[in-house]
Amino acid sequence: MGKNLQSGGRLRPVDLARGHGLSTQAIRNYEEAGILPAAGRTPHGYRTYTALHAAALRTFLALVPGHGHRTATSIMRAVNQGSVEEAFRLIDESHAGLLDDRRTLQAVESALRDLEPGAEPAPAATSGPGPGPGGMFVGPLARRLGIRPATLRKWEHAGLVRPRRDPRTGYRVYDEADVRDARLARQLRRGGYPLEQIAALVAHVRAAGGLEPLAAALSDWHGRLSARGRAMLAGAAELEAYLRELPENG
Repeated sequence: MGKNLQSGGRLRPVDLARGHGLSTQAIRNYEEAGILPAAGRTPHGYRTYTALHAAALRTFLALVPGHGHRTATSIMRAVNQGSVEEAFRLIDESHAGLLDDRRTLQAVESALRDLEPGAEPAPAATSGPGPGPGGMFVGPLARRLGIRPATLRKWEHAGLVRPRRDPRTGYRVYDEADVRDARLARQLRRGGYPLEQIAALVAHVRAAGGLEPLAAALSDWHGRLSARGRAMLAGAAELEAYLRELPENG
């Protein structure tokens, strides 16, 4: 079958482009990027492609939804250069990233459970001048969350947290509700949500309007991760078929 693909009829750039809604320039760009094997040339210098190039194009387009354009490009370039192990490493990294995203989602769902009254542990008491019972200054809270104080101030400007000012020092003081909101914001930021969307979710929680908006966001997140996982499976199937058609495997 591999030999048939390689010795099939010649295809023009437009022949490859038409079947996928691409431009002929895109096909040339893909070849130059290493996504497609180098094209043959006619005596007059025109590019000619074969069914093997069509298989490479199908593989790349199948890899993109699961791995992203940049990683899919690197995978195809590695395969076409004979560095199959490098392609496998890139795929492994993508799967590890998806697993990390799933763990992040689990952390967000845990943060959702923490929104229940009394679920958030009180901040540790401090000796000497401090923010008072149940409060934290910006530095300790930032360290607790693993972020920079500047990030907390940015979140404040975006409406995610609303610290009060200590009357003695003028420092920002984050009460238990602020700590809860900051923890939730941190998890959702890790999930890729923009500040504007997080602010809306936090506002709903504050207004005691229910957790439905957050639950809907988590459901959508689950769906996107599942879709990405299935896309990776589809891409893997096309890549395996393409690997079998390469000259060294034909």
